[in-house]
Amino acid sequence: MASTQAQRTRSLRADAQQNVERILEAAISCLGTNPEASMAEIAKAAGVGRVTLYGHFPSREVLVEAALTRLLERGEEALRGIELTADPRDVLAALVESSWLLTAQAGSVLVAAQALLPPGRVHEMHAEPERRLIELIKRGQSEGVFRKDLPASWLANVVHYLMKGAAADVSAGRLERSAVPGLIAATMDGVVQPRFT
Repeated sequence: MASTQAQRTRSLRADAQQNVERILEAAISCLGTNPEASMAEIAKAAGVGRVTLYGHFPSREVLVEAALTRLLERGEEALRGIELTADPRDVLAALVESSWLLTAQAGSVLVAAQALLPPGRVHEMHAEPERRLIELIKRGQSEGVFRKDLPASWLANVVHYLMKGAAADVSAGRLERSAVPGLIAATMDGVVQPRFT
């Protein structure tokens, strides 16, 4: 009897975890295309009822924060395969290739987060990836392979603008997804190259 109860408990926990995963994936997808997606839309996309959704995520604020956290975790996973101390040009190209879609999705989820979460919380969550990119660009500037006449923070913003723009073009059918990393890398190469007079 106790063994059967333990099996039921494990089964319920597994079901609950699957629901959480489905909800988070649906939230990332829905918010990635519409930062104002409702809880009802997310529940429908996840294939769960609103009671189940609210059982795991009691408010839209909690769900949006969890979705943004999941995307940031995926970004960290993508970074694990990149040698961050290599030539800054190679690292920047690898970062773009491994994370452009995640960055674009995170941008839309970030819009939703900025409308719901305290400003300090959003900045805190997003600070580490931003810091890492700025530090990479600063290293490239100090090594003479990236231009120094523009602030590193601005060049980092340009990377994000390109990623978000590329994601929008892919969604609109104006650009093939497979072409994006090369296009962004080539564009950034032209943007960050040192200017000689």
